[in-house]
Amino acid sequence: MIKKTTAGFVAAAVMAMTGQAASADGHGEITVAYFLEWPMPMMVAKASGAYDEALGKKVNWVSFETGTAMSAAMASGDVQIAVSQGVPPFVVATSGGQDLQIVDVAVSYSENDGCVVHADLEIDKDSAGELAGKKVAVPLGTAAHYGFLRTMDHFGIDLATLSIVDMAPPEGAAALSQKAVDFACGYGGGLSRMKEYGNVILTGPEKEALGILVFDVTSVPAAYAAENADELAKFLKVTADANAAWNSNPTDEMLAVIAEQAGMDLEAAKSAIATMKFPSVADQLSQGWLGGNAQSYMKGVADVFVEAGSIDGALDSYEGAVNTGPLAAANAM
Repeated sequence: MIKKTTAGFVAAAVMAMTGQAASADGHGEITVAYFLEWPMPMMVAKASGAYDEALGKKVNWVSFETGTAMSAAMASGDVQIAVSQGVPPFVVATSGGQDLQIVDVAVSYSENDGCVVHADLEIDKDSAGELAGKKVAVPLGTAAHYGFLRTMDHFGIDLATLSIVDMAPPEGAAALSQKAVDFACGYGGGLSRMKEYGNVILTGPEKEALGILVFDVTSVPAAYAAENADELAKFLKVTADANAAWNSNPTDEMLAVIAEQAGMDLEAAKSAIATMKFPSVADQLSQGWLGGNAQSYMKGVADVFVEAGSIDGALDSYEGAVNTGPLAAANAM
């Protein structure tokens, strides 16, 4: 059920991309994927034109609702760089043979991803066993999907007893509000709306204690990275500078720009970004992230997806799916 739906969604996403994104000519412009309702410091640089200036070309920004759609857009050649793609959709794509590479850690957000049970059911972590037999909205092949699988495994809930519906977070929130589902999993603005109708099953720290990391990456087709290493390094440098500026001195002016670019009101953006961490380049290049831990984590995600029947098989190793060259070059700029 899940496997078929995931494959169908990816195929549909590929078809949907025709006409959605401007195709880059490889010389005068590139197309970058990002999420609305996902406030990030790099949006200040996006708004100011800093990326265009650094790269010396036009950067087209196209918004997506899921990381799986980002993979499809990179497969079709419509997108050269995907900012803040979830690790699970990246793992799904690379496990299926798509030649993508992680080039930085975009954001860590254990509190900004989770599953919410409708308040009327009065189910929390102490009575989570009662979720068996219920209907749940999950954006398949995403970080929220992985978290959902790990959470259900932690509480000993047999997936076969659940009715699992593939829904992007905004739709999942709407379904939860109408009681069309008993619980829903998601991230960003969709998760914020879910919380209006229920309670999270596990908090961020509780998930981290179980080894459920939640982070997004900047990903690119391997061919793009190989052919445009210097351009990619310049892109990552702009992102790193924006993150450093926010981490050292987050101002109301920056927040206002981020909120506008993310399509959010100020309070919603402030609330969401407060749960997000933007690791420094030094941290990203360390063992804790791209120096080894991220690769091991991806293998764990892939093995969980294989066991759940979501993907046919995992790679023996995800070492080749991480390329720290451009980030290291950006760090030296």
